[in-house]
Parts: sequence; structure tokens; C-alpha cells
Amino acid sequence: MANDLEILTKLNDDYIQSVQHSNVRRFDEILADDFLCSNPDGTLIDRKAFLAQTAKPVTIKNLEAHDVNVRLMGDFAIIHARTSYTMADGAEGGGRYTDVWARRNGKWLAVSAHVTRK
Repeated sequence: MANDLEILTKLNDDYIQSVQHSNVRRFDEILADDFLCSNPDGTLIDRKAFLAQTAKPVTIKNLEAHDVNVRLMGDFAIIHARTSYTMADGAEGGGRYTDVWARRNGKWLAVSAHVTRK
């Protein structure tokens, strides 16, 4: 179990860094084929649309995850966390996210994400 927590913690870090740096290649490795994401504007997008969205230049900087809570339930995990970042105009922003991970064929993959911003 400790090893799974370490792996999921690292994957969460990879996810955040991939958002910050538009790392489509890394997302391609860690997203399940049936991945879905609920965006802050209420839209629900599939894996292909998420990768296209990720490829666009990022306008925020200093993206960080806080209060990360990894809930491991066998071959299923839920990660809750709070975010902070600096917007293009210099204002501070933040939000929350919930990512759902599933172990498939021995590998942890993100199957769902839900993002909010304040």
C-alpha cells in the first residue's frame, strides 16, 4: 500500500507539472483511454479534447497543489487537493481538483478529473 501511495503522489505531481508546462506527452502516458474531465466552466471533455486543451499555451504560473489527500481503495484511488497559482495579470488564483485513478493492467491511470476555480 505504501508503494501505491508513493506512486500516486508522484503521478499527482506529474499531473500538476504537466498542466503547468503543457506536457501533452506526459498526459498521453498517464490518462486512460476513457478519461473524462469536468472543466471549471462546466464542460465535460474526453481524453482527445483534454489533450488538445493541454497543448494550448498556459497563461498561469507558479501552479502548486496543497493539502493533497490520496485515498487508496484497492485498485482505485481518489486524489483531492487545493491549488494556487498566479494569473497572467499578476493576481493570485486558486481552486480545487478531484482526480480519480484506476490500476489497469498493473499501471495507475487517471480516469476522471474535476476542476474548480475561485
